[in-house]
Amino acid sequence: MLAYEESRFRKFDLSVLLISIVLIAIGIFNLRSATRLEISTHEAGLYKKQLVFVGIGFGAILISLFLNYRILERLAYFIWGINTLALGAIFIAGRTSLGATRWLNFGFINFQPSEFMKLSLVIVLAKYFSQSRRLNGHGFRDLLPALFLVGIPAALTILQPDFGTGVMMFLIFGSIALFVKIKPRVILIILMVALPAGFITFKYGLKSYQQKRIITFLNPAHDPHGAGYNTIQSMIAVGSGQITGKGYMKGTQSRLSFLPEQHTDFIFSVFNEEWGFLGSCILLGFFATLLLSGIRIAGNTNDKFGAILAIGITAIYFWHILINLCMVIGLAPVVGIPLPFLSYGGSSLILNMLGIAILTNIANKKFMF
Repeated sequence: MLAYEESRFRKFDLSVLLISIVLIAIGIFNLRSATRLEISTHEAGLYKKQLVFVGIGFGAILISLFLNYRILERLAYFIWGINTLALGAIFIAGRTSLGATRWLNFGFINFQPSEFMKLSLVIVLAKYFSQSRRLNGHGFRDLLPALFLVGIPAALTILQPDFGTGVMMFLIFGSIALFVKIKPRVILIILMVALPAGFITFKYGLKSYQQKRIITFLNPAHDPHGAGYNTIQSMIAVGSGQITGKGYMKGTQSRLSFLPEQHTDFIFSVFNEEWGFLGSCILLGFFATLLLSGIRIAGNTNDKFGAILAIGITAIYFWHILINLCMVIGLAPVVGIPLPFLSYGGSSLILNMLGIAILTNIANKKFMF
C-alpha cells in the first residue's frame, strides 16, 4: 500500500509549481536589489513585504490544491458578481494613489479588485463556453453574453482609470475565444468594430497623460523629460546590461534613481541591467517553460471546463509577460502591467500564485480526486 502511494505521488505533475517557486525566488532577490536605497535609509524594504505576500500566496496554494477545481465551475457567476461589486465599491470607498483609484483598504492590506477580476473572468468564461456545444465555431450571438461578462468589469476598470488592465481583460477574452473556436467572419466583424472603437476611446475616453504615453512610445524623444522619460531611462538600463550585466546590486540606473517605478512596472530593467542578455535569456526560458506547461496541461485534460480554465490562466501570464517586456524596451506604451512573480504587489502576486495552484490542480485531477 505504501509503495502504491509513493508511486502515485511520483506521478504528480508539479512542473508549474516548481517553476513558480524559482521565479518567486528570483523576484525576491531582484526586488531587494531594486529597493536597496530604502534599506539603506533604515526602512523595512519592500522585498520583506513581498515575502509576506508570498506566505499568503503559498497558504492559498495549499488550500487550493486540496479542493477540486470543479467547485469553481459551480461558483463561477457568484465569484464574478462579488468581484464586479468590489470594482464598483472602489468608486465609493476606494483608495487613490498616483492619480488612480484602484484599491480597497481593509486596514491591514490594500486589495486591488481589478487584479483578481482577471482570474474571475477566466473562471466565468470557462463556465460559459464549457456549456456550449457549438462544433462549427461560435457565432456573434454566442459571444454576446461573454462580451457582457467582460465588458462590465473592463469598463469599471478603465474608469478608475486603469486602461492597461481593462485592455488586458479583452485580450484574455480573445485568447479564450480563439481556443474554443469562433467563426472567421466573427473575427472579421470584431476587428472592423475594434479599430474605430480604439480610435474613439483614444480620442475621447483617455486622459491627456494616457494619450501622451501612447504618442511618445512611438517616439520617446518627443518628450524626453515628460511622458517619454520612463521609456528612455528603461531602455538605457536594459542596454547598459550588455551581455553579462553589471552584477547583483551594481545597476547604476536603479542605484542612482534614474529608473522610475523600478520595483513595479520596470522591474525587468533592473534585472537586465544587473544580469545582462544572458541572465535575461535564462529568465525568459523559465517564463517560456511556464507557458508551455500551461498549454500542455490544457491539452492533456479531458475536461472542457478544465482545459478552458488552464488556457485562460496561461493567457493571463502570457499577456502580462509580453506587454511588460515590450513596455521596458519601448515597443509598447507604458500602461502599468506588472511582470508576473517579479513586480512588487500583493494582489498581483497572490493572483499569480492562485493561478499556479489551479493549473497544478487540473494537471493532477486523476490522482487527487
